[in-house]
Amino acid sequence: MKDVATSAGVGLKTVSRVVNGEPGVTPDTERRVQAAIDALGFRRNDSARVLRKGRTASIGLVLEDLADPFYGPLSRAVEEVARAHGALLINGSSAEDPDREQELALALCARRVDGLVIIPAGDDHRYLEPEIKAGVATVFVDRPAGKIDADAVVSDSFGGARDGVAHLIAHGHRRIGFIGDRPNIHTAAERLRGYRAAMADAGIPVQDAWMSLGATDPERVRRAAAEMLSGPEPVTAFFAGNNRVTVTVVRVLSERPRPVALVGFDDFELADLLQPGVTVVAQDAAQLGRTAAQRLFQQLDGVLASPERTVLPTRLITRGSGELPPAD
Repeated sequence: MKDVATSAGVGLKTVSRVVNGEPGVTPDTERRVQAAIDALGFRRNDSARVLRKGRTASIGLVLEDLADPFYGPLSRAVEEVARAHGALLINGSSAEDPDREQELALALCARRVDGLVIIPAGDDHRYLEPEIKAGVATVFVDRPAGKIDADAVVSDSFGGARDGVAHLIAHGHRRIGFIGDRPNIHTAAERLRGYRAAMADAGIPVQDAWMSLGATDPERVRRAAAEMLSGPEPVTAFFAGNNRVTVTVVRVLSERPRPVALVGFDDFELADLLQPGVTVVAQDAAQLGRTAAQRLFQQLDGVLASPERTVLPTRLITRGSGELPPAD
């Protein structure tokens, strides 16, 4: 900064004002300072700035799986809010591993991020209590925190699943299979609860053979679907618990001669171009990320008094697969 000041013929305070975008500098002086900055290749020392202000102007985002297309718009929305607040976003994937989630979250805290947005893989977040008490703003998104009181922004998984299954029932289905994610995951449990509620509302007893929760790898989902489609009374419709399950079920059904109805939770690319198009319960991933990031910066600004859970609505998009009648 001294070199820039000497080159531009101004004081250090003037250089500081230009670098930090503060008022009180004439346009001509600002141009001279900027020319000196460009000529000398000056870069602001953010480490020194952190020591002065106590804030790093950076936040961390812990995702579950960077390869899952659901998290693309969510991550982008968090980044846009961070950028609007002059903050840098650092993200990483827990790979659905609770231990890796903890390791990544604490590594970000060690690098003194101002806040964390976390899509949790685990169900015990007491490891974050010292960080939150130390002032690290924290918001959980898509799923709530486990065993601590913290801000959370989630979709209405229960209501969305109930609406999707009720839609299948309204089109004449009684034997409806549910294939979801692992039962310890909050969203999977809520969607199963919505499935059960819709069936109960219609007075339809649910058979254990119609429900399958577990890893979403294609082989497991394919086996579950095949089992439900076999026997003397196969299911006539499926409710798929997330986009990865839905894609595998679409592949299974494409190999069968008889039509089977399908509603999936989460929209996915090209769902509208398949024949028939896939009916889905859509959640707004971008709005989830945007709302979570906005709450994070409200925490940092001291606006929020206590943690809250924000539940965003879902919407049913009908495209054809969920409107097929029972084949028998």
